[in-house]
Amino acid sequence: MSNQKVSFKTERELQEAILKEKARGTPDLEIGQKYGVTFRYIERLITRTQGLNISALKVSKKISKLYPKDFKEEQTTVWSFKQRGNWATHSGEYRGNWSPYIPRNVILKYSKPGELVLDYFCGAGTTAVECKLLGRRCIAFDINDKAIELAKKNVDFNISLQQLTFIDEKKSPKVFEPELSVGDARDLSFLKDNSVDLICAHPPYANIIHYTDSKEGDLSFFDIDDFLKEAAKVAKESFRVLKPGRQCAILIGDNRRKKHVIPLGFKLINVYLDAGFKLREIVIKRQHNCKTTGFWYANSIKYNFLLLAHEYLPIFEKPESSTPYLTREDTSGYGSVVPTLEKPLLKKINELETTTVWIFPEKEFEERLNKNVIDRYSDRNGYSTIVFATHSENETISRKDNGKKSLGLLFIKSPFLKNEPSRSDIDHYLKETIEIVKQNLPNINKGGFLVVQTQDTRIEGYIEPLAKRLVDTLSFDNLWLKEIVVATQEGANSNTQNFGEHLKIVHQYLLVYEVKT
Repeated sequence: MSNQKVSFKTERELQEAILKEKARGTPDLEIGQKYGVTFRYIERLITRTQGLNISALKVSKKISKLYPKDFKEEQTTVWSFKQRGNWATHSGEYRGNWSPYIPRNVILKYSKPGELVLDYFCGAGTTAVECKLLGRRCIAFDINDKAIELAKKNVDFNISLQQLTFIDEKKSPKVFEPELSVGDARDLSFLKDNSVDLICAHPPYANIIHYTDSKEGDLSFFDIDDFLKEAAKVAKESFRVLKPGRQCAILIGDNRRKKHVIPLGFKLINVYLDAGFKLREIVIKRQHNCKTTGFWYANSIKYNFLLLAHEYLPIFEKPESSTPYLTREDTSGYGSVVPTLEKPLLKKINELETTTVWIFPEKEFEERLNKNVIDRYSDRNGYSTIVFATHSENETISRKDNGKKSLGLLFIKSPFLKNEPSRSDIDHYLKETIEIVKQNLPNINKGGFLVVQTQDTRIEGYIEPLAKRLVDTLSFDNLWLKEIVVATQEGANSNTQNFGEHLKIVHQYLLVYEVKT
């Protein structure tokens, strides 16, 4: 194709030409090259003229199959779907919609046939379609009337009782047509208290992808602070309508500003916790559309940034009782947790990781992780590694002097978290980490890095989100959160063993902070 850009006398002629290209199915990249416009220009044109943000103007709704082939429920906290899923009427035409594998897993794990599922960010109706396929009742709505029109087309297919699979029920299953309408997620007044069995929704990501043409109340136009303020109204209503003991699943991702990450995922988790929910699970949804070679690899190294390659799927739970949560004091079975100086084991590698998801072989996991952290963030200016171990393993060190007066990197690791620590050990660990950072921060060069390796743990059935808690408290004026990396072992998410009512935690985090210059 020629690189010669086509010119027009008026903006209207240009837009009409682009719409014709879209109708023919021309990829956005080719349209941009041919007419000299950006992806954002094309996106806004489609949203304004069609009333919703879609990637294709004509999508075949011919159904070739009703269910995904060889489907198995996820059993761990890392979900990775190489194919987004195209059974029934599912497609990727609606920008930003989630893979149908996500609501399918959530619906099967946290609801029963005939129960009511609520989706207040309906979009193109992915959750509604899954509810119909799985014999669940569904109420779904969206603030965009055009999105609801599309969703109604997507749920308009026939299915027989014999085709309702994945239902382990003695009673005869039923097919329920989803109830779709235009509505605002912040106002659930039409629903009674304690009337919903499961909430399963994918909200917009705070001024990243716009789903309407500036429609009033569209949360996708709100920036971070205002988005969270409005999301608090959604969370409050969600808590009211959900039945006690039941779950609310919300998919959310982080943003990036000025080459640093904005932890929108953790911020939204706080919003729902403040509304009264408990945190049952944090699932990591891995993305597979991130380019990591050639141009992207070179620039990742040159400018020291990682491509965002994961989202969070927190599973909240409304407590059975409104009685304040009382915790019993656990005692550690292996001694006090103390920080120790340690020289990390390293593994020679050919290339550094370039996305926010790091996957290494089990036998070389720590060595490869250590090497990536040290090579990318120490910049040959010296580093120090502090490891939280047990008193029976190592002797404690002084927080005030780590033996280095000038560092390019301070790396804090916490392997003890794998061993089901007590609440008192966790509280001690968080307090000590803050003190270590406070004492050692003056030793880190300007432009240097602090990296904290941590992981979530479970106490009395609920998740202790330690990465989130550290991000909440590491609020020093001269620290700037640069990356949140998720690390896991190869094959960890392919385990089909049923771990009971909870998912197996198979991911860790690297919180990467830059010391401001």
